[in-house]
Amino acid sequence: MTALITLSHGSRHPGSGGGIRRLTRAAGQLIDAPAFDAHLEFTEPTLPDVAFHLAAAGHREAIVVPLLFTDAFHARHDVPEVVAQAAEHSGLSLHVAPGLGTGDCVAGVLSQRVALDAPADSHVVLYPVGTSDEAAQAALGELGARVAELSGHSVSVVPATGPAGSGGAGVIEAAAGRSAVHLLPLFVTDGLLLDRLREQLPRIAAATGARFTSSPPLTTDLAAVVASRYHSALSLPAV
Repeated sequence: MTALITLSHGSRHPGSGGGIRRLTRAAGQLIDAPAFDAHLEFTEPTLPDVAFHLAAAGHREAIVVPLLFTDAFHARHDVPEVVAQAAEHSGLSLHVAPGLGTGDCVAGVLSQRVALDAPADSHVVLYPVGTSDEAAQAALGELGARVAELSGHSVSVVPATGPAGSGGAGVIEAAAGRSAVHLLPLFVTDGLLLDRLREQLPRIAAATGARFTSSPPLTTDLAAVVASRYHSALSLPAV
């Protein structure tokens, strides 16, 4: 069976790796294939390390699923570069699947999370990492609109990083005049940026008068999306 390799950005957060491993294991169980996690930076193992390990164990090919929501710099530059390095380093044929994206499947995962976690009267703040890529920003805006349509809640998209209107300041702006706000992280796993906002929420609640609730990172909620990306890449040419 062709192996699955999930490829995350990586994080300095001590809990990030565990979330990626749980997601990878859950996706592997869905597709009934060996599954391994790899990371672009900060977290080990790297993709070349995993590819070398698989080749040494007798695998000839694997499918790499980038755990990225937007088609921005990491997806267009970092992923192709590290995949080429890994293929050359190991001799393994690597098929690169589409990333997680911001389409209907991810919108569905998010809307299900809203249904489980968000009070009925809450305004939802969709909280992605952020990007300077204008097309990716537009895609995140469209994702927020789709989550609103599916969930029946009003939704604001507030990136963790970027210009004015991001991070805690952006959440304050989105919460103005709201009695209840639900934080919906567009994070695969735990991260420092998400922790930073969580630490600010009591102060934001005091400043705005809003009642805040929040969802955890998506982790294993994304297993079916990863499995779908894996199957879609089976016929793609290898690197």
